[in-house]
Amino acid sequence: MLGADGLNLALMIADSGIVDSAVNDLMARSQVAALTENRGVRRSVKGHLLKWRGSVKKRMTRVCETERFQHELALYQEVIHWDEATFFTQINDVVKKLEWHSAFYLQARRLLDKNNQHHNPMFPRYFCDLWYKSLADAIKQAELSELEASKEKFLTDLYQRMETMKNMDTVAEQGDETAVGRLWDMAAAKLTKTDLKVMYNHAEFLKKNKGLQDIAEQLGRMANDQDDPDLNKSPTEAPEMVEELSDEATDDIVGIHESDDLNKLLPNETMFLAYPELEVVFYKHLADKRLMNYKTQGKTRTLKKVRTTQPDNSQIEVDKGPFIVCVDASGSMSGFPEQCAKAMAYALMQIALAESRECYVILFSTQHITYELTKQDGLREAADFLSYSFHGGTDLEPVLTQSIDLMLSDTYKNADLVVISDFIAPEQSQELVGKINELKNNKNRFHAINLSKYGNPSLMNMFDHCWSYHPNLVGRLMKKW
Repeated sequence: MLGADGLNLALMIADSGIVDSAVNDLMARSQVAALTENRGVRRSVKGHLLKWRGSVKKRMTRVCETERFQHELALYQEVIHWDEATFFTQINDVVKKLEWHSAFYLQARRLLDKNNQHHNPMFPRYFCDLWYKSLADAIKQAELSELEASKEKFLTDLYQRMETMKNMDTVAEQGDETAVGRLWDMAAAKLTKTDLKVMYNHAEFLKKNKGLQDIAEQLGRMANDQDDPDLNKSPTEAPEMVEELSDEATDDIVGIHESDDLNKLLPNETMFLAYPELEVVFYKHLADKRLMNYKTQGKTRTLKKVRTTQPDNSQIEVDKGPFIVCVDASGSMSGFPEQCAKAMAYALMQIALAESRECYVILFSTQHITYELTKQDGLREAADFLSYSFHGGTDLEPVLTQSIDLMLSDTYKNADLVVISDFIAPEQSQELVGKINELKNNKNRFHAINLSKYGNPSLMNMFDHCWSYHPNLVGRLMKKW
């Protein structure tokens, strides 16, 4: 008799188009359609949907791995290999085991009662065929329930992102499409009115302090100035023979599924043609594409244009590393310097969004706190950072050591480390200075933004670029929020 693999059955249902229909339904909603008018957001939303599509398919195919379905599938697999004598002897015991967890139980009982004492030789086949259909329907219903639950959860996240994006319109600068798209990726965090007010205050502070904006823009441009061929990537397209998995290739038999391909028909299906009264069942299954076929898979070779990046001396596109912003959170930085430091970090986060770079902020005083402003919940991280109150003392060496450890990997090549402090601290050790010089040779840059006129000048020698920003008292009064 016919065998059935539970995983193949689940995959068959998951691949039937119901997931694609759910994706199309989500994209057709008016709120989503209006949101995706911006091309940067459209790419991000489509990527978000494709990621959800893949994850929900995986969850749907795991439905048959539950104890309920595993138990029933095991019984089914056992029964279909019985001969007629064994079937009529033991089928009642099997049906009893289905009583509490199978949707097929009541139908099975009625079938057995109706066939009692007759022992029709076609009955086992007919019984198993109906059982298989019941299993398929039950798994499909369970997968649909999983899909709907996942869809509702996804919609909640989608509307949350839309609300956050709407609120961020008054907070973030109107950047290019890349920046807006990455902002969508970070918009999963639910921001309170207090969070938005804090961001708005720092955005307004940044607008009033043109000097800080100029420094941030200079920092953003420096990654483009490198002439290392390893950093300059030129997009190219070249034809390449690509091997892809295809269900049309017949290299391997990987399972069974329902279809109408007579070339891959299981021998068991031809049993319907042996009896004139059941021949119509065969043709019905053929028309409905429900004949059991071998599922094959193999590799096909196709010639495709593959887009790659190759080193190019002409600076077309520069591979830029992240920003590591070390912010002095000591008590001496409270007040106007604290506002400047936070606004500068906020400006660098916006530049990182526009240039597809990462941005890390490390607060240092007597302890270290690290924020990753461009990750999935980066807006939440940014709000927490901007709300942090500065206190404690200045301890520069540990944070520089931590940053150096981060920058030793290739991921941080062509990175910018920015130290924002009043630099009221002692000169650093020669060992630390030596490590910094080694990293400079790896195309990393070290910058200092001094927010006090009392900073230690000897500290500045280890940095590539130093800026001082400390307006006089009148200037501070005019520029504070």
